[in-house]
Amino acid sequence: MVSRIYVEKKPGFDVEAGQLLHELQTILGVKALTGLRLVNRYDVEGISDELFKQCIPVVFSEPQVDTSCESCPEVEAALKGESPAGQTVFAIEFLPGQFDQRADSASECIQLISQGERPAVRSAKVYVLEGELSEADVAAIKHYVINPVEAREAALEARETLEMQVPEPEPVEVIEGFTELDNAGLAQFREERGLAMDQADIEFFQAHFKEIGRNPTITEVRVVDTYWSDHCRHTTFGTQLDEVSIDDATVKAAFDKYLEMRHELGRDAKPVCLMDMGTIGAKWLKKNGILKNLDESEEINACTVKVKVDVNGHDEDWLFLFKNETHNHPTEIEPFGGAATCVGGAIRDPLSGRSYVYQAMRVTGAGDPTVPVSETLEGKLPQRKLVTTAAAGYSSYGNQIGLATGQVHELYHPGYVAKRMEVGAVVGATPADHVRREEPAPGDKIVLLGGRTGRDGIGGATGSSKTQNVESVEKSGAEVQKGNAPVERKIQRLFRRGEACRLIKRCNDFGAGGVSVSIGELCDGLLINLNAVPKKYEGLDGTELAISESQERMSCALAAEDVEEFIGYAHEENLEATVVATVTEEKRLRMEWNGEAIVDISRAFLDTNGAPKYQDVHVQAGEPYAPAWEGSTLEERMTSLVTDQNICSNKGLGERFDSTIGAATVLMPFGGKRQLTPSQAMVAKFPVDGETTTASAMAWGFNPYLSEKNQFKGAYLAVVESVARLVATGFTRESAYLSLQEYFERLRDIPERWGKPTASVLGALMAQVDLGIGAIGGKDSMSGSFEEGDTEIHVPPTLISFAVSTGSIDRVVSPEFKRGGSRIISIAPAFYDMDSLVPEADGMNAAFGLVETLIGEGKVSAAATLGYGCAAEALFKMGLGNRIGFKMRADMTTHQMFEPMYGSIILEMVSDSPAGMLLGETTKEYTFESCGEKLDMAELQEIWESKLEPVYPYRKAGPTVEKINGKLNARGIFIEDLNIIDWDFSAEYIAAVEAKQVAEQNLIKTKTEQEEQIVIAEAEAKKKRIAAEADSDTAIIAAKAEAERIRIEAEATAEANRTIAESLNDAILRNKTIEKWDGQLPRVTTGEGSTPMISVPME
Repeated sequence: MVSRIYVEKKPGFDVEAGQLLHELQTILGVKALTGLRLVNRYDVEGISDELFKQCIPVVFSEPQVDTSCESCPEVEAALKGESPAGQTVFAIEFLPGQFDQRADSASECIQLISQGERPAVRSAKVYVLEGELSEADVAAIKHYVINPVEAREAALEARETLEMQVPEPEPVEVIEGFTELDNAGLAQFREERGLAMDQADIEFFQAHFKEIGRNPTITEVRVVDTYWSDHCRHTTFGTQLDEVSIDDATVKAAFDKYLEMRHELGRDAKPVCLMDMGTIGAKWLKKNGILKNLDESEEINACTVKVKVDVNGHDEDWLFLFKNETHNHPTEIEPFGGAATCVGGAIRDPLSGRSYVYQAMRVTGAGDPTVPVSETLEGKLPQRKLVTTAAAGYSSYGNQIGLATGQVHELYHPGYVAKRMEVGAVVGATPADHVRREEPAPGDKIVLLGGRTGRDGIGGATGSSKTQNVESVEKSGAEVQKGNAPVERKIQRLFRRGEACRLIKRCNDFGAGGVSVSIGELCDGLLINLNAVPKKYEGLDGTELAISESQERMSCALAAEDVEEFIGYAHEENLEATVVATVTEEKRLRMEWNGEAIVDISRAFLDTNGAPKYQDVHVQAGEPYAPAWEGSTLEERMTSLVTDQNICSNKGLGERFDSTIGAATVLMPFGGKRQLTPSQAMVAKFPVDGETTTASAMAWGFNPYLSEKNQFKGAYLAVVESVARLVATGFTRESAYLSLQEYFERLRDIPERWGKPTASVLGALMAQVDLGIGAIGGKDSMSGSFEEGDTEIHVPPTLISFAVSTGSIDRVVSPEFKRGGSRIISIAPAFYDMDSLVPEADGMNAAFGLVETLIGEGKVSAAATLGYGCAAEALFKMGLGNRIGFKMRADMTTHQMFEPMYGSIILEMVSDSPAGMLLGETTKEYTFESCGEKLDMAELQEIWESKLEPVYPYRKAGPTVEKINGKLNARGIFIEDLNIIDWDFSAEYIAAVEAKQVAEQNLIKTKTEQEEQIVIAEAEAKKKRIAAEADSDTAIIAAKAEAERIRIEAEATAEANRTIAESLNDAILRNKTIEKWDGQLPRVTTGEGSTPMISVPME
């Protein structure tokens, strides 16, 4: 029997419905829509009526905010065709095979209550539309709320059963005649099967199977296609660059320097490729003794360095891990799931290194989210829908797992309409003695830990490696993984246990390629039993089990004798752990399903990564970059600047993420008592068991408009900006490391396209050399194109630099101005060439060193580096947090406020300092003054906050206080804005309040004490009465009298204290204040002293 319940938020709590109604009316433009209700529908099978009713107020609804009913009148009317005029009802549900977290969580909760088997649960969302809607209106609304990649319209009728008819999977197909295909046949085979490998790869693959004398199975085709995909094996970055021609003299000098470094490191015989350019900087810095403390191993985890962490006053050896992850393709086609698994995947990389991940950062790229839905490209989701749904997915996952998100920033550029950029970066740490690193030996076992396997994510790696078009987007649903944050949280808990981690020889997370890659990469020889892989549901065949990228899974290599103990620890955390593979002596990847070998491939063949790739490169000369802020006056240019989407407030976006969970956050994402100044970096203390003063910091740098014009400078200055932000936050370059994120268009075989990542990677390399900071990790995504030919569009050439460092929390500096009257100086690199934008290396390092010294000496109270919006942006934002103004030095020009000066840092000084160039001073007056113009910062702030507020609302006007306005208006006083920050009461008033509180506390204490005395007295009286019974009735009477006397005395004392407390009512307290009034008005504290506040009696 299937039980059904409908749950709807009560009026006032129906926020989701209200927001969607506003979107449909304003963004979609359905003016006839007058009302909208959202009702969650749950169907449950496999439990009794009694248990179902017990679960309604506990699992399915919250009685305080929800209404629930077994039938929905609107649905019943729709089923009978009797819906009243102006009402439309429909429902949506997830596609079969897509993970439904709402239903899954409900099922798990029911099991916790029943302590029995997990029942089947399906959920749907019912939409009740009000208004005279046309068929076109309803179709537009359905198109807006239903993403066909993951969901479909659901039937309104009751279900007979929730069981899915699952056909028995067919035996795995052997591709008969594959070895006999000619080149045209292979090309057709690639097209029909939707493979990511190119023609050279498929021919290379065929040649191997010709050599071994058999046809491959479809599983082998899919596994190899995944292994060799650009996503898994970075084949673009591994392509050998044969002829490199460079038009730009700066880039040519950098390429020559790269060749010198190769020679110095003895790498002349290695192929010249993007991967070599990207990694040689760290190798060269390490050889020269500059890059230190790396934790190097054969494991494929996150970037890992050795650090000292202060724990309860003593230094301990720890490992610090960091990683950036991209989920562009999945988020583009299914924003919620794609963004959720972006942070999930980022977490699992350092987690597989047995670390605890404690802080995350999110940097994304999108088109203009304010454009009308009507301008959306065919085959694309509206940008507003995309950005808001992706934010909901990422924040939902992070908030559920309990991961603090320290910084959130979205970049806006028309190129990201081609394919969204979704980047997550995380930091993690673990005591060094928790980690054991050994090569698995023959006979060792592989345990699959965590979630079960479904169809979600099948083909994700290859999908991410292909260019998308209108048709492919509609067929990519299975390529998106579905996140299950609670399971990942359990893995986090397990990996915090040293006794469990020390059993693991090697560990890999499940991501691209699923079982075939995660387990396949642990060691060279493996026998995998696919029948042992836990499944979400039946019906999966061997190929699906081999390549499914279902999330929240880990593969752990263990000695056979340690398996039982490890599985025991997993069960204590309510995690599934199953032995699925054995390490073998022979270096082959074998997979068996239903007793048949469906994969049997040599490791040597897999590790070729396909046919060798060769490419010519042409780096074209870069174009000049000169940001232009419209207008001639300061007011016009500042207005243009604060309304730029890459500068305006993104607090509405940032506040969707929990930034403090875990109690380790050092810097809030937005600083100052008004929480408006964006932080320069995210900072958190290490996750120790005890107290620590050791913290980590992460900052990012990138300007898409600069990189679009000149890839070399864009990448170089991205590194400079990320490091400058670290330095401005109080961390040092000595402890800094880099990780890079590359995102480019599909390069194909066009030399000019290949020139873009070549110039970018060389720019980042030169920045590493100049700063002495190595990039020890990174991620590339080379599929940022949509459509082909004349209609093809691309993402801007993207190289984001993530810089990390560790240090003491005592050095941390936030960017908001702290007080009025402070000197504001700029520390800029010497010999800065305004035309090239690139600071001279020695001058830049000297400037960073000076800032580090000044901060270390405690002379700096606020610091911020210059970036996209130049000094004007930095100074404006520094004033927001504490509502402090700025007055520029009289002899400076307005033009200087808008010049790019990457690597420069603005400081608010605690005391006078001869260092740097004086820019001006802070003012208590909330104004921005320069060259004779004086701007109202409050007006600029309002413009800055309101730009993206329609997309990411976070402010709501409160009710007007008519009573106060009425009284003041009669006296000629009109209130436009009222903001009471702090009260300053007289000592007498405070004393009176304290007296009342003390009296109330004494009353409670006395009552408690007297009640205890009564109990003791009665017990004592009972004793005396028992004793007296043996003596005389007189003794009994005396004992009772004594008890009665004590009881009466206790009640009298309690009554007296009650009278004292009750006598100190509000009227008496006000009277005491009046009696003691010294003629001074009450005062309001504003951060600098206090000012009198008008008090008007309301009665």
